[in-house]
Amino acid sequence: MEKQQIVDAILLALEEKLSIARSSTQRAIDAATDEETIPEHKYDTLALEASYLAHGQALRVQESESELSLMRHFKVRSFEQQAIAVGAYVELEDDDGKAKHFFIAPCAGGLEVACLEKRIYLLTTQSPLGKLLKGKYEGDEVELKIADKSIHYDIVTVL
Repeated sequence: MEKQQIVDAILLALEEKLSIARSSTQRAIDAATDEETIPEHKYDTLALEASYLAHGQALRVQESESELSLMRHFKVRSFEQQAIAVGAYVELEDDDGKAKHFFIAPCAGGLEVACLEKRIYLLTTQSPLGKLLKGKYEGDEVELKIADKSIHYDIVTVL
């Protein structure tokens, strides 16, 4: 497997996320400054609400820019025969034999990318599953507990 292809797919997804965040920010700014949002009385809060939304969207742009910058400077390395850490590609198999594919990333946890005919989910080491996987090796097992449910995974591949 070529991990650089995964990183390239992540970069494309983060660039798209940033583009969407920027356009959402601009729409929120336009709404906040539109003549129709000028308050007609002291209880008319449309402009104030729009300015809060614009601020939140601007924070989203900053976060997206930071994630993109971090991934652009990310160095791909092999994890064969090494403990799972940031940068590892991990394939897990549940008790039903269903495979799941993960990339342990420095940021953007929860992002999903299509690459190499697989759905690959980004995990950070701060996530519950990321915490469980960190330091484990190919062939190890982990058990993820969510509420009153446990999911058992075998670590099939670490690259």
